[in-house]
Amino acid sequence: MSQNQKDLVGLGRLEYLQALVTEFQVTESSDAKEQVLANLANFAYDPKNYEHFRQLKILDLFLDMLTEDNETLVEFALGGLCNLCLDKINKDYILEADGVTAVVNCLSSSNEETVLSAVTTLMYLITPQSRQQITALPVVECMQRFSLSANRRLRNLATVFLEDYCTPLRVEEARNRTGHTAVGIPLPKE
Repeated sequence: MSQNQKDLVGLGRLEYLQALVTEFQVTESSDAKEQVLANLANFAYDPKNYEHFRQLKILDLFLDMLTEDNETLVEFALGGLCNLCLDKINKDYILEADGVTAVVNCLSSSNEETVLSAVTTLMYLITPQSRQQITALPVVECMQRFSLSANRRLRNLATVFLEDYCTPLRVEEARNRTGHTAVGIPLPKE
């Protein structure tokens, strides 16, 4: 157990999360940042932490990390957002912060887990107001490509997206579209 981890023992939930955020902000080590972000993403599973996450602006931290060059940070941040967005307040916050655009951009990641989390997060973020953006033709085209993937998890998630969240007309429109903008999006590494 590192000294930082020993220092965190005995802290309350809010103080512990604050200590993790502070450690993330001050550390220069990529490995330490990855470990802290992974811990925060794991804590995002627990609804007891949601208010603390909002108070400490961890949703903003996750959103900011989606544009990082470090694929591991992107993966963990997207995993954290995926865990948080089932809560209505968190979902609304992510939508208002233009999180959909950031998540859609993660569909082009070469990291399989990042892409899977991006697809799942988009499904969780669908509301009557966000549906048009989330089921935009380039996204639907991308999902059509993913639905043909040899990767069973990706293929199944993309199929659920197309069948449950897109209208048949939208799917057909994407299929017939001449400017295949999703063609350049690489499938994630398996």
